[in-house]
Order: sequence, then structure tokens, then C-alpha cells
Amino acid sequence: MRAVVTVIGKDMVGILSKVSGTCADCNANVIEVTQSVLQDLFAMIMLVDISSLRLPFDQFAAKIDGIGQEMGLSTHVMHEDIFNSMHRI
Repeated sequence: MRAVVTVIGKDMVGILSKVSGTCADCNANVIEVTQSVLQDLFAMIMLVDISSLRLPFDQFAAKIDGIGQEMGLSTHVMHEDIFNSMHRI
């Protein structure tokens, strides 16, 4: 099982570290990361393996959302099943 994590907001030091560190604390393995900084806007998409999470998925998503609130960022965690359902033709 995988999840897509998105983070958007004003660029600052430590965003990738904070999000990936929280993933590691929850035993979610970061598979792939893409990020861009456009002037002062930071945008990141992560693909995360959540098959061995130490806590329920909704609590993991809440932790990531907490980082967003703490750092003034927009964060979103979407389970792979939801992502696939939304993009199925």
C-alpha cells in the first residue's frame, strides 16, 4: 500500500526534513520525491510506502497535516486506493 503526500507553501529550511522524518517515525518508507522551488514557493510530492505503518492511516495523515499547520504549509495525504479511484477512466 502506498500514499501520495503533497506539500505546498512558502519555501523555508527544513520542510523535506520534517516531513520525511515524520514518515520515518511512523515507519512509512519514502519511495520517491519530487520537489520544486518557484521563486519563494515550495512544492513537493512524495510517494510513500505505508504497508508497515505503526499507526492507523488517518493518524499518519493527521501527523502530516500537523506539520503543515505548524509550518504554515498546505499538506495533503491521499491513500493510493483513493488516488487510483479518482484517476480511473
